[in-house]
Parts: sequence; structure tokens; C-alpha cells
Amino acid sequence: MELQTSASYRQVAQNDSGSISLSEIISALSFATDLTEGAVRGHALRSCLLGMRIADEAGVGGEQKNSLYYALLLKDIGNQEMIGLRCDRGASIVSKLGMGEMAADAVRSIEEHWDGTGFPKRQRGQRIPLLARVCAVAQHLDVFSVGRNTDVAIETLEQWSGTWFDPHLVRAALALNLRGELWSCCRSDDSHELTRAAVLELDPQQRKRLDERQIDLICEAFADIVDSKSHFTYRHSIGVAEVAHGMAQKLGLPPERVKLVRRAALLHDIGKLSVANSILDKRTPLSKEEWKIVERHPGLSRQILEMIEPFREMAIIAGEHHEKLDGTGYPNRLMAADLSLESRIVAVADVYSALSEDRPYRPGMDNRQILPIMRSLTPDKLDVDCVDALAALMGNSATLLFEPVNTHAGSVTQVA
Repeated sequence: MELQTSASYRQVAQNDSGSISLSEIISALSFATDLTEGAVRGHALRSCLLGMRIADEAGVGGEQKNSLYYALLLKDIGNQEMIGLRCDRGASIVSKLGMGEMAADAVRSIEEHWDGTGFPKRQRGQRIPLLARVCAVAQHLDVFSVGRNTDVAIETLEQWSGTWFDPHLVRAALALNLRGELWSCCRSDDSHELTRAAVLELDPQQRKRLDERQIDLICEAFADIVDSKSHFTYRHSIGVAEVAHGMAQKLGLPPERVKLVRRAALLHDIGKLSVANSILDKRTPLSKEEWKIVERHPGLSRQILEMIEPFREMAIIAGEHHEKLDGTGYPNRLMAADLSLESRIVAVADVYSALSEDRPYRPGMDNRQILPIMRSLTPDKLDVDCVDALAALMGNSATLLFEPVNTHAGSVTQVA
């Protein structure tokens, strides 16, 4: 099957504009959190199914159940940090997304143990928020069933009842398991599509559609997650989005296309969560094997975003941010005819941001240094009109409209 590119996309389908629910976005983007080191693909979705079933069995309902749904999907959203910081950061992002204080408290307290030996506050028993206790049981069941079997997960859950886990919730899980109602669609070898469909069926707000500002907020939150992976990537995605947004306006794109460019720029590097920090922070040149790992990240960005049907064009643009007009880019070695103006804008904004940012092996450049380099990459690799738009944003060489920020990216012609 021929690869669809950004240039061909609008020829076959004009800008999907369907409305979208919160669970459609969160369930897809939760897959991104599963890309981090030590995580397992599909963990958030399976934990959501397990936790919601246990909550039903334990009599959790109403607003608590609604909050639990999103807490389970987002519980690993701060995964790059140490345990205490991770829980606080995750709770902060959940609050920013408007999920409410119950969901935030659940994420903040998920590492607490029933006997008071957990983190971050060593809370004990029913002083631990109920939703955090459910999340803890659900994540244990998934983690201990992957690579082993469900019997091991159940046995260890029962062993730690009253120490790590709430005995009432453990009994609920054991009862579901005994009736054969616990593991449907959430074994590690079940298809990702099947599991996600089951999660979407449980959405407590299936008919509530997001407005444009809410979608932007979610894109910004996940951009922040990507940028926090390494101290060299602080504000990278946000910076690329700001520059791309300004370029799109300079080039006269209609408001809807400007919005598309900004969102694609915010999420262009979401696949980079799969790249180990030992590679991102490396101070010496990458090996061939390390470059192969890096070169997979745009394709992963596209794969994740394509799970959200109204994001399909955005996914394609995000997946092309390292392509070059002469076919020397990656991951698909596309040519100029394959790349839309929107895609070219994001690519130029990404190179600009990379040059202005600190790398592990050199400090960021200022605009006087950057513009000649950008010009040298036209017209073979970068679009001339896009670089002209960037130059117009920068003003002349004596005017710095965009101050360099201390973040990270890769090389000049192949920015990682």
C-alpha cells in the first residue's frame, strides 16, 4: 500500500473536521507514555479496563468512577521523573487538563501502600484516596501478568493484600477473576485495537465533545511531557510550535491551517519518548545503531496520532518533520513533491529551534549565526519561502524576536 504523504492528503480528503471526545485523544496519547524506558505497550489501556471493573465490583460509582477513568489512563503521564516528582508532575498535568481534583489526587498518591510504607507521604489505609488504591491494584495486575501469566498476578496481589493493597479491593479483583470477568480484552497478547475499543466503550463522557481550546490544552500538555524527557529538550516542542505558528501566519495560511500547523508542531516529537536518554543526552557522535533508533521517532509520532481519526493529517505532517526536499531526510526519504507547505513549515521551524538550542556537545546559536545556515540548506533541503518567512519573523540580523532557548536537538541537516 502506497504511503500517504502530506502533499497527497488534501487531494483525497479535505481536512477532517469531525468532533472528538476526550477519551479518543487520551487513550491514543496514553500509548506515548508506554514508549518510555521500562514501560510496556498498552499498559495504560489494560490498567484502565482492570481498574474500572474492580471499581464496579467494589461499588465505586458516580463522579468518583468518572474521575477514576481518566486517572487510570493518565497515571503514568509523569513517567520520566523519580517516583515522588513523577506523581506530583502527573497530578499537575491531570489538573491542567481539567480532570478534577479526585483524578489528580489518585495520580499523586498511586505509589502509597496500605500499610504506610509507600510514597510520597507514607499515607496508610483509608487515608489513601480510594481512586489511588484502585489504580495501584490495577497497575499491579497488569505489570505482573505481562511476561508471566494472570495467575502470577493474582497470587502476588493476594499475598500483598493488607500490606501494599486495600483488602476490600483485592477481594473484588479475586471475585472477578473467579467468575472469569477480570481479564477480557486486557491480557498482554490481546490486540491493542481491541483493548482500546473496550476502553472507549467505558468512557463516562462519550457524548461530550471537546472544544478547540480543550484540544489545544491537551496538545500542549503532551508537548510538555515530551520536552521534559531530557533537560536538553526543555521547551523544544513549544518553541517549534511558536515559530511554526508565526511562519504559517506570515505565509498567509487560513486560520484553520495555521491551527493545524501549530498542533502538528506541538506533537511532532511525541515518538521521541521511545528514545533512551542515554542517546538523547550523549555528548559524542551517535553510532549507526543509535541513529537507527532516533530515525524511528517520526514514524512513531505518526502512528500514535493516526489513532485519532480527526488528527490524521496532523499525524502525517508530524511524521514528516525530518524529511528534506531532496530526499535525504527520514524516515521515508520523501521528495519535494511529497511534502505540503504545512509540512515544510514544521520542518523549518524544527531546524531553527534545534540550532537555537543547547545540545549535549555545543551551546545554542543566536539568530545572526542561524540565518546563514538556514539559507545554505535552501533550496535543496529546506523550502525557500518558509525560510524567508522565518527570516521575516526574525527581522534583520540585529533584531532577535525569538531569543535562543536552552534545549536540545540533533545535527544541522538531520535534526534529531
